[in-house]
Amino acid sequence: MTIFYDLDGKTYANITNKCPCDCVFCIRKGGDSIAGNDTLWLEHEPAFEEIKQAFDRLDVSSIKEIVFCGYGEPMERADVLLETAEYIKSKRDIRIRVNTNGLVRLIYKDFDVKQLVGRVDSVSVSMNAPDSEKYNEITRPSFGEIAFDEMIRFAKDVKELGIEVGFTAVDMGNMAEDIARCRKLAESMGIPLRVREYITDNQNYE
Repeated sequence: MTIFYDLDGKTYANITNKCPCDCVFCIRKGGDSIAGNDTLWLEHEPAFEEIKQAFDRLDVSSIKEIVFCGYGEPMERADVLLETAEYIKSKRDIRIRVNTNGLVRLIYKDFDVKQLVGRVDSVSVSMNAPDSEKYNEITRPSFGEIAFDEMIRFAKDVKELGIEVGFTAVDMGNMAEDIARCRKLAESMGIPLRVREYITDNQNYE
């Protein structure tokens, strides 16, 4: 079962396959893994102790950043993610990033984003669309119309906590106008936007 895997010179943590969205560009639609790694479909949701043991087996001497981003939305297991991040920080000074759809407070109504402070250094939030209508069309969240506004609110709240935050948007082609609007929205919030390529070939991804 693949919990930690390497990609682009970084180490990624794959702790769940659950996700409240069904994005049209989702990398999971292209296969069971990426860039030659073993399958990222988990046999079961790994307990903290399993994740801890998997981390302890890593050669951490050259690891500078661990990114919570696998074949699922990592904040679906917010409690385990926070516990794991805290454990990693206690063992070594490694930067922690979370790639998320920003909908954790719709998944867990009582989640307090302040819990990220001291555990998470950076958060990358998937924007993907400049308004609610486009967002629902592209990301297809199970929460419906409220999802876009919550994603934006989450990013703002994380930024106010002093945690580094950025937006991403996947360019699937013929999206120049939407990407421009995403960039304008991100700039209005003082948050950078990174445009990601649309991956269609998982195994030859570089």
